[in-house]
Parts: sequence; structure tokens; C-alpha cells
Amino acid sequence: MPEVQQRIADLMQRSGVGFGTSGARGRVTDMTPPVCYAYTRAFLQYLESSQGLRPGSRVAIAGDLRPSTPDIMAAVARACLDAGYKPLNCGFIPSPAVALYGIEQGIPAIMVTGSHIPDDRNGIKFNKLGGEILKDDELGIRAQTVTVPEPFPADYPAALPSVDEAPAQRYLQRYLDFFPAAALAGLKVGVYEHSGVGRDLLATLLERLGADIARLNRSEVFIPVDTEAIRPEDVELARGWARELKLDAIVSTDGDADRPLVADATGRWLRGDIVGVLCAQYLGIDRLATPVSSNTVVEKCDSFARVERTRIGSPYVIAGMQALAGEGAASVAGYEANGGFLLQTPVQRDGRELNALPTRDAFIVILAVLAAAREQGSVSVLAAALPPRYTFSDRIKAFPTEQSARILAELDGSQAKLEAIFGKITQSRMIALDPTDGLRLTFGNQEVIHLRPSGNAPELRCYNEADSAERAEALNRDCMALLAGWRES
Repeated sequence: MPEVQQRIADLMQRSGVGFGTSGARGRVTDMTPPVCYAYTRAFLQYLESSQGLRPGSRVAIAGDLRPSTPDIMAAVARACLDAGYKPLNCGFIPSPAVALYGIEQGIPAIMVTGSHIPDDRNGIKFNKLGGEILKDDELGIRAQTVTVPEPFPADYPAALPSVDEAPAQRYLQRYLDFFPAAALAGLKVGVYEHSGVGRDLLATLLERLGADIARLNRSEVFIPVDTEAIRPEDVELARGWARELKLDAIVSTDGDADRPLVADATGRWLRGDIVGVLCAQYLGIDRLATPVSSNTVVEKCDSFARVERTRIGSPYVIAGMQALAGEGAASVAGYEANGGFLLQTPVQRDGRELNALPTRDAFIVILAVLAAAREQGSVSVLAAALPPRYTFSDRIKAFPTEQSARILAELDGSQAKLEAIFGKITQSRMIALDPTDGLRLTFGNQEVIHLRPSGNAPELRCYNEADSAERAEALNRDCMALLAGWRES
């Protein structure tokens, strides 16, 4: 079969499929079989030079429930075969499940997922030996030149073997070994299933730990659930379920189950950076890494010896955790504003050990918050014990990344401009500007406005923080109205 040499940096430029905050992302129409094939060959080739990977090794492959995922998984598997590797079909399971299996087996793991973004887009998350790729690894992959069939055959032979259930079962067992058998006994929990790839595993796990569950709104059509920008319909659904079914909590995840959703008995969804703190408290974490966008309650609660702030994106959180672990901390973890929780070191509780999983995970947050709620009374009791700091976030869709980056660059460092624009909203003077990732403005009344272009989609995100939930939401609403005008300018 004729072949051509393909430079990955050039392919990323031509296809528009590039690295975002976590993995390669792009439009489904751009993520063609040859593009996905080339990226996979580049990833494996990079591991051969950086980690000593050798042909003959297995490569774990899994995916979410988007319509485009099976074809991309097939292209990934074919690339593995052509490079001399053995594709292991893990089926449709959570991102952290396939990552865990790769880490424990010492093999690469590849997850086909667009996470929370709409299904006209998809992505590929690469996990090297030991965990997900970091920013330096992305540069190494971009620098590769690979061999690709030309023309790429439309009827390329199927490369995926039958599904191996071991990765999914190992992921379940990780939690069953750590949490007591009746950890959730007496709790009635709603499981909002939608199109989340972890919906069946989550329901099974909750039942195995003693919860009485109600399975809610399963969908065979993909629904992009974003845990940082919860849809109004999901807010109303949760309130209705809580009222009608008398639930103690409602839980869910995003599309690939690396970001959790947890609601209390009233159906109020807790923010991801609140459940991240509650999870870390339950696990007894000593030091935490979290992005600059996370709620300052993590510092104000005085539960942790040190909090390291990072740029947004799991590679940066992982780098922060690695730095903390290198200082000799007893237990190190991280979480993001979306609620995804990363565990850098093993932790012990009540004589049981939870092994490290340094990639975003939703299940540990859901289980830890529910177990703590059972011990201490309720989910709302846990949240009420934290200092009163509230966040709210949303995004303006169809906001070109180049346009938002240009606007923020014009504002960066100009206190006069920023105060003239946002001081009217906060009715306070700006006292701090943090450009770590986007522009994070802190005002004298301790209100926060954080603007940042999304790394995964053409969106401009706005994160807000205030002393009450109502004020945080109102602050966000005012900011969103302003940003919508920017898009049209």
C-alpha cells in the first residue's frame, strides 16, 4: 500500500485538530480516520523514544458514547496494529477507568472522547506509561513525522478485538476495596444517566455500597453535560426529582465520567470546586493543587497544609501535584473547578488504601461526598460547614478564540480600563490582577471576575466568586451580558 510521510505539526495546522486543555480536540468532520491514525502513530512513536515503549506491547483503547467515537476508536486501533502493537478494546468506559488500567498494567491508554463539548466535536486523550500526557509530551508528539497510507483506504479492515471487561471491573474494584460495604446504606440517590459513559458502572457501584438508587433520564442521544456551565433544564430536572422522589442526593458525570455532578436533597447542584474540597477533606489530603479559577474556599477552610494554584487544565494540575509530592508531602491530590479529582499519592482511611490515580476522576468525588454525608448528616450539612464563598460560571458560545485572546491581551495590565469596564458591575475598586490563565480580577469587596478563552472550543468563559450564591450568579449574569456585546463588536 502506498504511504506518505506526515509531519504532525503541519497536520494539526491543516486539520484544525490540536491539543486543548486535555488531549487533542476538533470537529468530527476534521477528525477523519487518517488524522486520528496519524496522531496515534505519532503518540506511539513518541513513547518509543521517550519511554522505551517497544512494538508488541498492548495499548488500551476506550471511548465515550458519541456517535463518532466508534470510527475514531477503529482508526486508533488500526494505527496501533500497523505500528506493531496489540490494541486492547476496553469498550465504552470512563476515561479514568482506561487510564487506571494503563497505569497498573504499564501500557499506553487512549480514550476517544470530547468530554463535555457538543457531539459535533470529539477528541483523543493520550495516556503514556504512568498517566496522561503533559504539555512537554504534547510538544514531543507535535514534533513527530509518521507514515500514513496514501490514499487512506475507505474500507480499512477492522482492527478492534472483542471487548475486554477487565479494565471496567478493575475500576469498580478500586472503590469497592476502599469504601466499606455499607458505606452508603440508607441513602436514596438519584443517578442522572443522560448519555454519560459511566452511567451503568456508577449505578452498579452505588448499589454495591448499599445505596437505594433511582435511575433518571437515560438518553440514547448524546447530551453535552458541562459541570461548569450546568444547563437550565438540568437545574429544573434536579429540583423536580428531589421533590418528587424524596432523594438524599442526585449524582451524575459529564460524557466521559471524569467530572462529577452532585446535588443535595433539594436538587441544588454543588459547584465542582466545592465537591473537590469536600472530597479532599474526606480523604485527609495534606497538600492540594488546583487551578487559579477554583473557589478560594480551599484556602479559607484551613483544612490543608498547602494549596498550589496552577493554570487551568489537568496537565498543569498534575505538574503542580508532582512538585508537591517532590517536597515529601504525606498525601497529595488535585482537583479542578469542574470537579474532576486527581490523586497523586495513595491514601489510607480506616485501614483501607486507595491507590493513586493522577488523572481526573468523577467517581471518587461522588462516593466520598456521599459517604461523608452519611457520616455527618447530609450533603447540605457538608457544604454549610465551609466558609461562605460562592462561585458561578458560564460561557459565551461561538466566540472565536482569536477574538477573545485579542481582547484580553488589550486589557491585560491596564487597571484603568479594567476598572472602567468591571468596576461598574462590582461597585468596588480592583485590588489584584492575576494573569496566570486569562485575566482574574479581584475587587476590594472580595468579588472575583475571571475571564478566559476555552482551550477546547470557541468559547469565552467567565468565572465569578462572591459572598453569596445569589450575588455570584448576579455578577456572572452582568458579566455575560457584557461579554455577549464583545462578541458582536
